[in-house]
Amino acid sequence: MFGAGKKFIKRLQRAVLGEDGTASIEFVIIFPAIMTIFLSSFEVSIYLTRAVLLDRALDLNVRLLRLGTLDPMTQTELQRRVCNDALIFKECPSAIMIELTEIPTTTWTLPNPNMTCVNREEEIDPPQFATGGLNDLMLVRACTVLDPFFGSTPLVMDLPLDPTGGYVVAAASTFVNEP
Repeated sequence: MFGAGKKFIKRLQRAVLGEDGTASIEFVIIFPAIMTIFLSSFEVSIYLTRAVLLDRALDLNVRLLRLGTLDPMTQTELQRRVCNDALIFKECPSAIMIELTEIPTTTWTLPNPNMTCVNREEEIDPPQFATGGLNDLMLVRACTVLDPFFGSTPLVMDLPLDPTGGYVVAAASTFVNEP
């Protein structure tokens, strides 16, 4: 009977002092951090892709505005065209807000730096859409609110979120109306 007690103590010592399972502990501690970094980098790449595509779509359509060939020259038509060129925005053109403002060259007064963006909780008045005259300096801004792929990622990226949990993607461009 005394030999069975020695075996039990040896097994207990082996279990307490043994190094079996240490890799599992390291994995459990490090895996969440590695996955957070991976998912955050994926979200950053999606965010940047969305921003670049919105900027590209706006630039493609600024030429039509500059030459005065956007037909019909309305905010709705510009939203439709930007959405067609942006490719990956859900529920577009209702999810995008486009503002077109003249910048007076006599005073160089810039519009409000806080652009009107989509509010998914309530209806808002569309922003200014003034096409301007010949040789007028114009500022065009586009703004949309998009949902992140992973809920924790905006916290990691420190993005400002709207009340619905989406983040803002915006683009701006300037041009002069040609005669």
